[in-house]
Amino acid sequence: MDGQSIGKVIHYYDKAGVAVVKLNEGLKIGDAIKVVKGENEFEMTVDSMQIDHRPVTECAAGSEVAIKVPTPIKVGALIYRS
Repeated sequence: MDGQSIGKVIHYYDKAGVAVVKLNEGLKIGDAIKVVKGENEFEMTVDSMQIDHRPVTECAAGSEVAIKVPTPIKVGALIYRS
């Protein structure tokens, strides 16, 4: 994958379908991202984010944010802008 990752998955909640991502860069609702872990990758548009169980529309670098994802993600997956 070319380019710098904007974050890394540090936890995944299987029942909720939510990944917790530690961000290196800011992220906002509507951003297109690519999730990559080994051979597994998919692209999605961020449409739901929460910090401390509260909905947010954007978050800054250094944040740990929960993002609703359409498919299971492994811890350690890298997040890129797509």
